[in-house]
Amino acid sequence: MTVQVTVWNEHVHERETESVRERYPDGIHGAIAAGLRTDGYAVRTRTLGDPECGLDPTTIEETDVLVWWSHCANDAIDDEVADRVVEAVHDGMGFIPLHSGKNSKPFVRLMGTSCSIKYRHGGERERVWVADPGHPIADGLDEQFIVPATEMYGEPYDVPEPDRTVFISWFEGGEVFRSGLCYRRGAGRIFAFRPGHEAYPIYHQPEIKRVLSNAVAWAQPTSGASVTTGEVDAVESFDA
Repeated sequence: MTVQVTVWNEHVHERETESVRERYPDGIHGAIAAGLRTDGYAVRTRTLGDPECGLDPTTIEETDVLVWWSHCANDAIDDEVADRVVEAVHDGMGFIPLHSGKNSKPFVRLMGTSCSIKYRHGGERERVWVADPGHPIADGLDEQFIVPATEMYGEPYDVPEPDRTVFISWFEGGEVFRSGLCYRRGAGRIFAFRPGHEAYPIYHQPEIKRVLSNAVAWAQPTSGASVTTGEVDAVESFDA
């Protein structure tokens, strides 16, 4: 069965800043979606300006993996919509927050921490190291690759200890950052991926496209065990 992917983008910078619009004429969501479609995924795009922030119940119900890009409008997401995303992740939907999506309401609620970092603008070179070469999200990559210019993110990164750390980044200014982290929340898989500032053509880069494609394959729902919650009858006879 084809994995159903929704690529969500706040779509603010592309509308307000000419340089970003030139870099991503179809929006950041359009660039990400194009790469995933090339790899055979069924992809729809949604933005903050769509009804119910683009994440109405039907869209969420029909989504296997939600890829999320946001930056300056994280607080504009309705709390009801954020809760809807969190509930869907617990029920098995994959969730891939990108770059400043770490500050999105769904990711912060799923982590239960501030998700704070240090950062610096200025277009530094980033060297992304594969820290977990056996992980499927790293399939097809060399042991490291370069993002020529980007915004720096630095440790400490206030998130819970991840299940797996797939990537670690080094920046020209000396900082390092855990830039590819895997989590489970309920039945859902989460992959938080750092690269992707709007001021640079990062989502056109082949290595980044490979990571996102691999991440969607990894994050898609799995069947798991059938479980019952709430009050239940005993499965064994006993004297109460």
